[in-house]
Amino acid sequence: MTYKEARVYLDEVSKYGSVLGLDTIRGLLRELSNPQDELKFIHIAGTNGKGSVLAYTSTILSEAGYKTGRYVSPTVVSYLERIQVDGQWIPKEEFAELVEEVQKAIARMETLGEASPTVFEVETAIAFLYFKKMKCDVVVLETGLGGTLDATNIVENTIAAVFASISRDHMGFLGDTLEEISKNKAGIIKPGCFAVTAVQKPEVMKVLKNKADECSVRMYTADLANVDIIKEGWDGQRFSYGDWKNIEIGLAGSYQIVNAITVLRLIEGLNENGFLVPEKAVRDGFQKAVWPGRFTCIGKKPLFIIDGAHNEDAAKQLKATVERYFPEKDLILIMGVFKDKEYDKIAQIMAPLAKQIYTVDLPDEGRTLKAEELKEAVKPYCKDVEAVSDIPCAVDRAYGSAKEEDVILAFGSLSYLGQVMQLVELRKEKS
Repeated sequence: MTYKEARVYLDEVSKYGSVLGLDTIRGLLRELSNPQDELKFIHIAGTNGKGSVLAYTSTILSEAGYKTGRYVSPTVVSYLERIQVDGQWIPKEEFAELVEEVQKAIARMETLGEASPTVFEVETAIAFLYFKKMKCDVVVLETGLGGTLDATNIVENTIAAVFASISRDHMGFLGDTLEEISKNKAGIIKPGCFAVTAVQKPEVMKVLKNKADECSVRMYTADLANVDIIKEGWDGQRFSYGDWKNIEIGLAGSYQIVNAITVLRLIEGLNENGFLVPEKAVRDGFQKAVWPGRFTCIGKKPLFIIDGAHNEDAAKQLKATVERYFPEKDLILIMGVFKDKEYDKIAQIMAPLAKQIYTVDLPDEGRTLKAEELKEAVKPYCKDVEAVSDIPCAVDRAYGSAKEEDVILAFGSLSYLGQVMQLVELRKEKS
């Protein structure tokens, strides 16, 4: 099987949709001799920030000398980005071989009359096979949807269960209230691990603490009261936290300091539970960590920022960052979202900041909120709104209307930000 054939096969599998539950992934991994049982995991859940927490954690562990796998969803730059070891994407040839192995396992399941796995379950199994083959010391694992019934929660050898900020999202799948959503995400806590959480709303903290107590698990909490912000901006940040002095991070966004101190608490927990993560590895890892699509500057004169804020809480964080970093700048927005998101609330938060807004259709035609419909949601909050539909055209229009001192911000779904990055890079090459 070639890489192209593997992708075609997975596209076919994706037509079965998404189903929460562990029975099918359990059957698939059984047919593959349970590769996950030979790995150790740092399992990360949350609504916003879990990808950044993963990037910091995995980069720090690699710097400390641990062979570190990372499983990412969704991706921005490339499909292969979702499965990495020490920051290197899985090679196309390896990926194709593992897809073929999983395809044969699925055929055996179907012979037994068992349900066919979803594409996320297939991708998760491929990741476990690759991490086992690469003899990873530890895997930093990001949940796909929720926690309790997410396919990644099939793992048993959890070292730490880590929680980035939890807020309302995926309500149709995870519950209608913040408590229900939190209970779902808390399902990654297992006896024998320890837990780490960013500062959460009181009702979320109560749920996480109850689950930790139920499993006799120690919980480390990132306390914002101990943070001293020394420098913040789109070009880097520096802060102190307790005994950690002058920590520099390369990722921008005011929320990244919250993610970083969550990781510092995780590192403290790891050092207290048999791992050796030296201070130099922590400092180097924070500086080297890269996470595309999270308040990432991809162009200058004018500044061009991309950010995957696709729900209400993320939009509030993005607004706070924009107001803090660019208080006197004119802002031009490019906006594209899925139709199942709270786009009215996102528009209400972000649109008043903008001088102009261009709405676009996303590559996923089945899930996109059409540019014209998004325009109608945005119009009450910004006078100058245009539905462009075509992403390259929207980038061209934004550049055409921006002065050198302005800021262009493309935000919303991560699914189109990779294309925006490529378009901006092409402009830079031609100039």
